[in-house]
Amino acid sequence: MTRVRVAAYTISLDGYGAGPNQSLENPLGIGGTDLHQWLFPTRTFQHMLFGADGGTAGADDDFAAQSFQNVGAWILGRNMFGPTRGDWPDENWKGWWGDNPPYHVPTFILTHHARDPIEMEGGTTFYFVTGGIHEALERAREAANGKDVRIGGGASTIQQYLRAGLIDELHIAISPVLLGAGERLFEGLDMRALGYQCVQSVGTEKATHVVLRRG
Repeated sequence: MTRVRVAAYTISLDGYGAGPNQSLENPLGIGGTDLHQWLFPTRTFQHMLFGADGGTAGADDDFAAQSFQNVGAWILGRNMFGPTRGDWPDENWKGWWGDNPPYHVPTFILTHHARDPIEMEGGTTFYFVTGGIHEALERAREAANGKDVRIGGGASTIQQYLRAGLIDELHIAISPVLLGAGERLFEGLDMRALGYQCVQSVGTEKATHVVLRRG
């Protein structure tokens, strides 16, 4: 059965999922890279991004590995694909991740501006959805073919799916850093009223991993 889930989404102690002023130089906003100190050294991340055999084991790597298990499709907000807004100024831009993005399955980008699909290396194809979150989820479910749909972010995209009651489970990593500004993941949301409860909490040196599940 297809689940809709958020996995390995990292926020700061003050609740931000990325820093302010996202740009080509700072894809995660100012200070945003510090959020992911728990993830970058793991063997899962090192293998997914660089094809390397090394990296750290332990709880951080366990959560990183679980985040990719049984994923048949992704949904991303436009920020997760590129820094531009409005009409696509450069059709040559194919995302932050280079020729071989880490998704490896059909990946649906929420946008107001149509664009032809982009086939990438490693099995990733980017599809640009202009019909909103429900259309994107319908297409992602079909593409996932029984596997899970992973909502990758950013914060605004996750909020929309939470408000619509469409996310079954969230794994949030809380990083011991302060960003001071950006976009708060849970801004204006009453997660208890939405039916979520914490079912797992694991602390490591670089993060506290929390799993929330909708009852």
